[in-house]
Amino acid sequence: MRDRFYPSDLTDEQWALIEPLLPPPHWDGRKEKWPRREIVDAIAYVNRTGCAWRPAPRDFPPWQTVYWHFARWEAQGVTRQVLDILRRRLRRAEGRAPEPSAAVLDTQSVKGADTVGRESRGYDAHKKINGRKRFVLTDTLGLLLAVMVRPASVQDRAGATTMLLGLYLTSPARVVFADQGFAGRLVAWARRLLGVSVHIVGKPAGQRGFQVHPKRWVVERTLGWLLAHRRLARDYERHPEISEAMIRWAAIDLLVRRLARGQPAQRPGRRPLEYVR
Repeated sequence: MRDRFYPSDLTDEQWALIEPLLPPPHWDGRKEKWPRREIVDAIAYVNRTGCAWRPAPRDFPPWQTVYWHFARWEAQGVTRQVLDILRRRLRRAEGRAPEPSAAVLDTQSVKGADTVGRESRGYDAHKKINGRKRFVLTDTLGLLLAVMVRPASVQDRAGATTMLLGLYLTSPARVVFADQGFAGRLVAWARRLLGVSVHIVGKPAGQRGFQVHPKRWVVERTLGWLLAHRRLARDYERHPEISEAMIRWAAIDLLVRRLARGQPAQRPGRRPLEYVR
């Protein structure tokens, strides 16, 4: 066990939420050399601090072991299962049904590092960003339902068809709120083929400066929460699937912290200027 702890480490309460959801250690019953908790703490450290796998602190398990577990669990669909179970648990704790009846859709374009290959990156002419685009679906509490990463050149409406089809197959939600970038033929297509109502939440007439938009602010807040994990401030992953996995791990981190805390985080109030030294 480590004798040094980091702010990204799981508490005992948080680990108790994740541990039962991980797959059995090995099919033949062999004991793993490194504790599962150390592996998950190392993944959380990389995600929260934004450091690369190789230079992670030496008091974690070897980075090859950590990445092997990370890739193995992703290939087995473990992160999706853990995310779904924790989201349902938090929704029940909030007095909601386990599955949502409505969702909120948005995109986020982020710059791609030099490790992002040419075949999986593009240029978002609207945002003027060369990199990748994240398509994100949340429920009305802002809890992640699905994520998809594509080149930034992919149009919002083109990527939304895949997101809405996945929502139709995996969730009872049949109402989706989105911004004006998804308006047009997508709305008619979703209603005709999927029975999903896409409601476009546009800007109020005459809006000047920043203004919170009904429904849409939920997913925008979630994107802000996710960016607290510095690995997501830019896309460093060679494969889009790994980017999606990192986003799911960040969402899992937010869920376990909120479940263990029992309430949303409260920011401390600002101190009056005369008391600031």
